[in-house]
Amino acid sequence: MTDTKPMLILIAGPYRSGTDGDPQAMAANLARLEAAAWPVFAAGHIPMIGEWVALPVLRSAGAGPTDPLADQVLYPTAERLLAHCDAVLRLPGDSTGADQDVATARLRGLPVYHDVNEIPRRTPQETA
Repeated sequence: MTDTKPMLILIAGPYRSGTDGDPQAMAANLARLEAAAWPVFAAGHIPMIGEWVALPVLRSAGAGPTDPLADQVLYPTAERLLAHCDAVLRLPGDSTGADQDVATARLRGLPVYHDVNEIPRRTPQETA
């Protein structure tokens, strides 16, 4: 892939799933999502994780990821982000939200990758 604009890639995977609301388990899941950010960036693209947007929104509303308001913020945030994303990287693990992200991406005709090595690499751009 040469001379193309970088893709905004939503990294989707478990965040709350399987944690039973345990903050340490959710933090570990977020760390796994964030571990994919560098490989996406190194391939010449822009990584995006829905929680990077949704969690500050929740905090500004005085809520957290286990509050009832979370379902009204987490899933809609990903849905809104997907209107701007060019692809999805689906990481392993059971996740209703990530499965919804994949379904939305496919409906919109966006590529869905399951491994960072599937993401097309951009050639480095010369800077003036």
